[in-house]
Amino acid sequence: MKEVFTMWKDPRMVALTAVIAAVYMTALIPFKGFVIVPGFTEIRPANVLPVALSLMFGPATAWGAGIGNLFSDAFGGTLTAGSIFGFVGNFFSGYIGYKLWGRLGWLSSGEKPTMRSVKQLGEFVVISFVAAAGTAAIIAWGLELLGLFPFSVFATIILVNDFLAAAVIGPPLLYLLYPRIERAGLLYTGMMDHNDHPITATRDQRYAAVGLSTVSVAWLIVGIGIGVAVQGVPFGVGGAGIEAGTGGSVVQITIGAIAFSLLVGFSILSGGWSPRLRRSTGRERIGRSG
Repeated sequence: MKEVFTMWKDPRMVALTAVIAAVYMTALIPFKGFVIVPGFTEIRPANVLPVALSLMFGPATAWGAGIGNLFSDAFGGTLTAGSIFGFVGNFFSGYIGYKLWGRLGWLSSGEKPTMRSVKQLGEFVVISFVAAAGTAAIIAWGLELLGLFPFSVFATIILVNDFLAAAVIGPPLLYLLYPRIERAGLLYTGMMDHNDHPITATRDQRYAAVGLSTVSVAWLIVGIGIGVAVQGVPFGVGGAGIEAGTGGSVVQITIGAIAFSLLVGFSILSGGWSPRLRRSTGRERIGRSG
């Protein structure tokens, strides 16, 4: 997780963060009129950007997604206390992609994310789902914590919103952009100094990736289950069916605090990603190291 902070020493990474934030904000604002829950969320095809761009620009995407979402709320008239958790959730969405790629064991392709093989597509879909689950859980927990909405209402909406955008639009976007970004020398791994990444054993990186994935998905499932079984929120209900001010479940808040702490812990364990490329069976593959 060190690279999330050390990237601010590099003017190029700072510039990338600003560009990503501006692009994300610009892509979000036009859809503010396609409301799902008035004042809180809307249809968001732009949610493809954090996951896809994360694989190219790393921590710059995490910051850019968080900042861009915050500014889109401000300029789009939906800035509330919940926007704080929107920042954190979108930060996670832009963070988890580069942390998981190449570290998911047999689910990983071992290749660069050029989207030119079925294994790459499969890995990207898995990461998109984990990103959507974690983002949904963080934001839904925040709204529960603020007493606004039950966890399961927003968790379901955000999961579907984020996952479909990333899984459908992400692969063609990476297919077109990744080779060009790589040739331009703009991949974050080529810009950031190796010393700005923490030294972490590959085994620990894989444990962290599995931990981040497991906690994200389990938190979402458990939270929705409690919402349906304990809080009495019908599964799949839209925000229009629930009044604001009905959140505040102590159980949800407690579980969320534990899950969020685990996400932070696994993020610290994950270290940095410093790939070395090698030729193997005619394909460029990712060699993972400290």
